Amino acid sequence: MKIAVIGTGYVGLVSAACFAELGHTVYGIDIDPKKVEKLQAGIPTIYEPGLEEILKRGLEHKRLTFSTDIHDALPHVEVVFCAVATPQGENHQADLRAVFAVADDVGRHAMRGLVFVNKSTVPVGTGKKCEERIAAILKERGVDFRIPVISNPEFLREGMAVTDTTMPERIVVGINDDAMSYEPQAMSDGENTHSSQLTAHSPINARALMEELYRPITRIGKPLVFMGRESAEIVKYASNAFLATKISFINMLTEFCEKTGANIRDVARGMGLDSRIGSRFLHAGIGYGGSCFPKDVKALMATAKEYDLDFAIIEATDEINAYQRKRFFDKILKALPPKATVCVWGLAFKPKTDDMRDAPSLDLIPLLLQSGHAVRTYDPAAMENAKKLLPDSVAFCTNPLEAAQKADAVVLLTEWDEFRGVDLAELAKAMKGKDLFDGRNVYEPKEVMDARLAYHGIGIDS
Repeated sequence: MKIAVIGTGYVGLVSAACFAELGHTVYGIDIDPKKVEKLQAGIPTIYEPGLEEILKRGLEHKRLTFSTDIHDALPHVEVVFCAVATPQGENHQADLRAVFAVADDVGRHAMRGLVFVNKSTVPVGTGKKCEERIAAILKERGVDFRIPVISNPEFLREGMAVTDTTMPERIVVGINDDAMSYEPQAMSDGENTHSSQLTAHSPINARALMEELYRPITRIGKPLVFMGRESAEIVKYASNAFLATKISFINMLTEFCEKTGANIRDVARGMGLDSRIGSRFLHAGIGYGGSCFPKDVKALMATAKEYDLDFAIIEATDEINAYQRKRFFDKILKALPPKATVCVWGLAFKPKTDDMRDAPSLDLIPLLLQSGHAVRTYDPAAMENAKKLLPDSVAFCTNPLEAAQKADAVVLLTEWDEFRGVDLAELAKAMKGKDLFDGRNVYEPKEVMDARLAYHGIGIDS
């Protein structure tokens, strides 16, 4: 199948490369010419395990190509995926300008009927708005084909995105009844100079197209779940909000554990062994960050308010997350001597990615600098992105122990495996001070104290 993916960020690029890996012909479209140039040369513009290999393979086998011009794709494709960013806008609502711009472009330049698939994270009702915009443009152009809009939300995890795309736990497709079957027809002669290139098209069933697209995945037993478009749009937000709530729930208990002498690890393990609860997302720390959870939680609350609904649980989730981060930072600042040197391990919001969006480091490091402290830091993947976002006074180092040299304190913000393997005795020798602030509860307090360091975890009476 021939498809276009508009937007080559984390979702779009991984989707395009993975669809090509599955045997489809893919056109990746992005407005950034520098990004397109790199991608066409086989150079990933994001850090994601496994991506470079399938990107190069797709280019080599000529199943994958990149361009800045949507015209390069539209005459050839049956499906257009919209995978542009929907950042947080005013009043925490999702900013849909990029999504609508893609819909308008498709409406203006499509040469025949095709299926518009929204993979961007959008509030409920966005698919309907996109379909109405496209229909209005097609009517203005005087053409007699339709472009139905369906929802196909992504559930990939950064750091596991390739696996999550090619071997997902489920594929959700939101499609309304009127998109099940329609007749895409070529434009009449004279409507467009390219009309002579088009041939007659047989009826297209949007559901059948999605079944064909995902057949390489469903053949290995992965479920393809069809539902209404509005339901699919809500599934994405509901899933992320639920997972964020689970994180905030366990984090809510950390201060309680510290004050009562309990250990949050033991509490989480005792809870997680109950199959009704499960252990995933019960790992206490400084809270969630990244491109999805913070934005999607706030967007869901904003959408609920449009319908005069009060999502009190989701609001509490958001408040607890902000408080957890602040509480940890306050503990650090209170313990530091004046004009301290602080080593920060981990800059990305999570391991196995270079994504800095809503990363704790972007809050803590400026706070440390404003308080008169010096900062030395290291991250296995996010250094280049961090240099663009952090002040020049931050010292970027080449490994964990170099960053810890003469430090009064070490603060772990991202649980990279490289930090788990640090020799704590060597760390103690490198440091000037003794405080290790473990924002992800990576270390056992006893092993840290055996190295003659002072351990400060979360939800652990240390």
